Amino acid sequence: MKHRIIQVIVILLFATSLFAQARSTAFTGAKIYRAVGPIITNGVLIIQDGLISKVGSKDKVSIPAYAEVIDVKGKVIMPGLVDTHSHIGVDWGWDLDSPTQPDLRVLDAINPTHDSFNRARAGGITTIHIMNGSGYLMSGQTVYLKTKKTNNVKDMLFCDDMVNGICGGMKMANGTNSIYEKPFPGTRGKSAAIVRELFYKAKDYKNKLYKSKDDPEKTPSFDIGLNAVVEILDGKRMVHHHTHRADDILTILRLKNEFGFKVVLHHVSEGWKVADEIAQAKVPCSVIVIDSPGGKLEAVGYRFDTAKILSDAGVDVAIHTDDWITDSRMFLRSAALSMRAGLSEEIAVKALTINGAKMLELQDRVGSLEVGKDADFILLSGDPFSVYTKIEETWIDGKIVFDRANPEDYKYAVGGYNVYRSGGHTHNSEGGLD
Repeated sequence: MKHRIIQVIVILLFATSLFAQARSTAFTGAKIYRAVGPIITNGVLIIQDGLISKVGSKDKVSIPAYAEVIDVKGKVIMPGLVDTHSHIGVDWGWDLDSPTQPDLRVLDAINPTHDSFNRARAGGITTIHIMNGSGYLMSGQTVYLKTKKTNNVKDMLFCDDMVNGICGGMKMANGTNSIYEKPFPGTRGKSAAIVRELFYKAKDYKNKLYKSKDDPEKTPSFDIGLNAVVEILDGKRMVHHHTHRADDILTILRLKNEFGFKVVLHHVSEGWKVADEIAQAKVPCSVIVIDSPGGKLEAVGYRFDTAKILSDAGVDVAIHTDDWITDSRMFLRSAALSMRAGLSEEIAVKALTINGAKMLELQDRVGSLEVGKDADFILLSGDPFSVYTKIEETWIDGKIVFDRANPEDYKYAVGGYNVYRSGGHTHNSEGGLD
C-alpha cells in the first residue's frame, strides 16, 4: 500500500511538471523588434506564466520540449505599445469650481468596459496613461493601466493599493486651455502664480507634518489635495504637463527648478524651438503627431520633425495619441509620420514602447521584450510602419486580448464611430459596419 501511494505521488508530481512546461508558448520565425538591442530577423519568443522566459534568434534559443509552438514566420513581433497620453475609458465632464484640483482621481471615473478600450487593443496598445483634460492648471491624479478585458478597473492597474497607493502621476497644463473666467486665470502670468501658490502651500503643509512627527497634537488636519502635491515634491508622483508654446515650455522648466519636481512635457508643438533647453534640463517629451495643425493658435508652430529635433538634441521622446485626437488604432501611423520627417526607425520603435514606459516609470515591467518582463506584445502582418500592415494579435500578460481573426475583434479594428457609440451593433442598410 505504501509503495502504491509513493507511485501515485510520483505520477502526480510528474504530471504537474508536464503541465507547468506545457504552459510555455513559443512563437517562432518572426522578425522581432525588442526595443532594446538589434532587431532579430529569425527570432523566437517564449512566454510562460505571463512573463517572457526567452527571446532571441532561432539558432540560439532552445525551445522547451513541452512548449506549444506557434509558427509566425513572415510576421513581426514587437513590444505592446505604450500610450503615454490618452483620455479613453471615461465620459467627459467639467467641474469648473477651481483651476487646481489635485484631489481628483481619474481612476474613479474610468469604465473598464468602455468600448474605447476595444479601440486601444485593436491598435496594439497594452499600457496606457489615462488622464483628465487640460482645462485646469492641475486637473488631478492620472492612472497607468493595462488594457485588459475586465469588468473591474482594479484588474487593470499597475499599483496594488487603489485607495491609498500612487496609481499614476499628476496632470498639469498651461497655455490657453487653462485660461478661462474667474476663478480660473485670465493670463499666463496669473496661471504660473496660482501654481506657485499651490506648491508653496504644499511645502508649508509638508514642513508642518515633519515638525509634528514627534508631537501628534501639532499635526495639521489632513488635506487630501495638498497631500497629493507633497507626493510630487517628494518625487513619488510624476507631473505630466500639457504644453505647446516655447515660452510655456520654459515656464515649466523654471517651475521644475524652483520646486524640484519630476516632469514629462506633453505635446510640445514648439518643442523644436527650445530643444537644447529641454535637453539641458534632462526632461523627456511625449510628442503628439497629427495629420495637420489645428484646434488652437498656440499649436500653429507644430512640426512633423519635432520628435527628430528633440531626439537629436539628446531628449528622450515618446509619441502619444491623446485619443480622441488621434484614434488609438492609428498609433503606429503617428510614429511613421515622424519617420517620414526624419526620425530613425530605432527611435520610432522606442518612442512607442520603452521610452513611454520610462516616462511612466514602468520600464522594469513593460516597454521591451526582455526576459522576466510582462508578456505584453503584438503580432503584426509586416513592417510596423507600413500603411499595409495590420495588427493581427495583441497579448497582455501572456493572454490574447485582441485577435483580428475573431469577427468580434475585427469589428472594432475596422468599424467607424457608430460601432463604438452603439457597442458594436450598428450596421448600415447593406449589412456592413458603419
